[in-house]
Amino acid sequence: MKKNMGTADRAIRVIVAVVIAALFFTNVISGVLGIVLLVLAGVFVLTSLVSTCPLYMPFGLSTCSTEEKEAA
Repeated sequence: MKKNMGTADRAIRVIVAVVIAALFFTNVISGVLGIVLLVLAGVFVLTSLVSTCPLYMPFGLSTCSTEEKEAA
């Protein structure tokens, strides 16, 4: 897969995932909403690790700089 996520995008997703996980495990958010957000946090981490967001592809979006694309 082609990279379409830049460093800032990846970092923001990981930070958001950590915040959601912390809120879930401290019981600030719970129930169905907590589980849905926890799954979303997992997707954020996964897409950050592979540097590809499937939702960006159909729209032709990319937050990746040209230097990062060439390194892939």
